[in-house]
Amino acid sequence: MGHARNDSVPSRVLVVDDDAPSCELIAEILRSAGFDAIPLTNSREASERLTKEKFHAVFLDMRMPPPDGLQLARHVRASHMNASTVIIIITGEQERTLMKRAFDIGVEFFLFKPVERHKLLKLIRVAENSIERERRRFTRVPVRCVVLLESNGKQLEGTTVDLSSGGMLVRSYLVFPVGTLVKVKLELWPGTPPLQFEAHVVRTVGTDCLGVQLNGLDTKQAAQLQEFLLPLILAAT
Repeated sequence: MGHARNDSVPSRVLVVDDDAPSCELIAEILRSAGFDAIPLTNSREASERLTKEKFHAVFLDMRMPPPDGLQLARHVRASHMNASTVIIIITGEQERTLMKRAFDIGVEFFLFKPVERHKLLKLIRVAENSIERERRRFTRVPVRCVVLLESNGKQLEGTTVDLSSGGMLVRSYLVFPVGTLVKVKLELWPGTPPLQFEAHVVRTVGTDCLGVQLNGLDTKQAAQLQEFLLPLILAAT
């Protein structure tokens, strides 16, 4: 298994199933495959955690007290933090209309009941490249880059504490409130034109650090950022 190696940051996977034995079984199999698996039987609690925490993949049971699997999948895709997270629906039905609705929301994979170890391990082999891509995208590496944040005519100049292709922690002399949409200028290499894009403030640390979720990069900018980060990520893992 690709995830059994000693990565410094294992992929975090959330398992949401209101049937406790099934939920724990899936989490146990994922842990045996090298994932950091968090089982939850309460989908409302899962919805809250998906707003605050980054997961590289989520397993969502189709039929649960609201929010059910598809409602949670919509919530994942609409979130700042987990919009590109790999989604796997757990279901007992191979029903084409249901599957089409799920694919339209952005579900990538299905795990069909009854859940068995060999079936889940086979699914992980198929899904692990997507999960690994998501993990790398959100692997933060310590690096100092000059960054300028602007909102409503107010500018903050600072430096990155760490950076990933999905977000960054910025140290400045003050912070914007959580939820603020900011325009960003990020200088990757000294003396080169900065990347310019929009982002959201998702957390603050004390009075001089803010966590920013990147969500406005075009394809060319995303490629530049990945080119800058990849050697650093590979060195870190």
